[in-house]
Amino acid sequence: MRVLWVFAHPEPRSLNGSLRDAGVAALREHGHEVRESDLYAMGWDPVVRAADYGHDPAERLDVGAASERALREGLLSPDVVAEQEKLAWSDTVVVQFPLWWYGLPAMLKGWFDRVFVKGFAFGLHDPVTGRAMRYGEGPLEGRRVLPVVTIGARESSIGPRGVNGDLEQLLFPLTHGTFWYTGMAPLPPFPVHSADRASAEDAERAAKALVDRVLSVPEAEPLPFRRQNGGDYDDDLVLRPDLAPGRTGLDVHLDR
Repeated sequence: MRVLWVFAHPEPRSLNGSLRDAGVAALREHGHEVRESDLYAMGWDPVVRAADYGHDPAERLDVGAASERALREGLLSPDVVAEQEKLAWSDTVVVQFPLWWYGLPAMLKGWFDRVFVKGFAFGLHDPVTGRAMRYGEGPLEGRRVLPVVTIGARESSIGPRGVNGDLEQLLFPLTHGTFWYTGMAPLPPFPVHSADRASAEDAERAAKALVDRVLSVPEAEPLPFRRQNGGDYDDDLVLRPDLAPGRTGLDVHLDR
């Protein structure tokens, strides 16, 4: 595998840091290539700015159009280009982060905002049908992506009836709305619960489990999201009434 490991935690000596170190070391020991994006260590700027696209700040900024033009004309900010080159090189992506306020750390959200520009991660159309290539198709198709997420809450509270909700649904904006949208195949997330109360023994067990998980990525089954252009949705992008009849909610977009 050619693995890009995107790491978003401010403390390298944290549980997250030890998990990252174990996973990266195991991949390399087994002959896989790894490149890293340690966002805090890099001092990554998460803020989208007109300067990212060589855009005149006196003119109104249309982010989609400006980013697509900058990509096409070679005007993107060098730090964005460097991250895009890592993604283009990879066939597997690990995205590791703590779950903060039910979402991504701002640093990581800003990585997606700046790197996944139009023309690079989305915005392509099928030359025959003219339909937008997204949700299972797109520029990043062919890559597998594994979310690794640490959670302060206990495991019992993360589930369909737990007070914190079901993890797959909490991560739906990431797995479906970002990964699957751009064509990447999202794998079921690897969670580490009660992360802020983990003992040394807990950390060791979590590291071993993570190593097993990352080494098994080539054989893992992705989340079975429905493809936008696979026939399950009508021309208004609404799920056909004969599929998951009588049901609503995020689960209807999973073919299971």
